[in-house]
Amino acid sequence: MMITSKNVLLATAFVCLSLLGVALYMQHGLDMKPCPLCVMQRYAFAAIALICLTSAKLPRAALRAGAGIGLLAALTGAGIAGWHLWVKAHPEISCGVDPLETALNKFPSAELLPFLFKANGFCSTDYAPILGLSIPMWALVWFAIFSIGLGWVAFKPAK
Repeated sequence: MMITSKNVLLATAFVCLSLLGVALYMQHGLDMKPCPLCVMQRYAFAAIALICLTSAKLPRAALRAGAGIGLLAALTGAGIAGWHLWVKAHPEISCGVDPLETALNKFPSAELLPFLFKANGFCSTDYAPILGLSIPMWALVWFAIFSIGLGWVAFKPAK
């Protein structure tokens, strides 16, 4: 199968939606409460998925521009995941019950979809690693992968 820009966008959207599904399973099936930074990463995954799905249907030039916007969302998500890792490395700092959580929980999306976007955990909570990596580490890995793929789509030379 040939790797095309559209395939990269659709695969990225599929993986982002799958990661949101995993987050829901961990939250509701394993009772792992999302902190404000987790919820912000969920927003980034959702934004990437929506941008990629929309961009995949556009003409080539607009598709590349959409990939560029998706790249910005992936880099933003990577920054949030990096900050989350910093907070976890410095347990004296917490983003727990603070103005960030209050503000996030007042977003219309948090009120309409609280099962996905409501923050009610602490950023410093240590959950068991998955294959040796913490949840924000996995998020950072995925944001990096998405950044590479979306950067390829946005900046590859035209044929």
